[in-house]
Amino acid sequence: MRYLHTMVRVTDLQKSLDFYCQGLGLVELYRDDYPKGRFTLVFLGAPDDIDKGS
Repeated sequence: MRYLHTMVRVTDLQKSLDFYCQGLGLVELYRDDYPKGRFTLVFLGAPDDIDKGS
């Protein structure tokens, strides 16, 4: 499956990750924390696309 990209702002990161990872089957690829900006970027991908470098 191919995705372009999207960004979603959430107030509860753990609940959102539960939904996207457990509910939709996406996997967390990596995350970047920005404490001074008080936000975290979490990059998710489809399991089938991980080995393809997407």
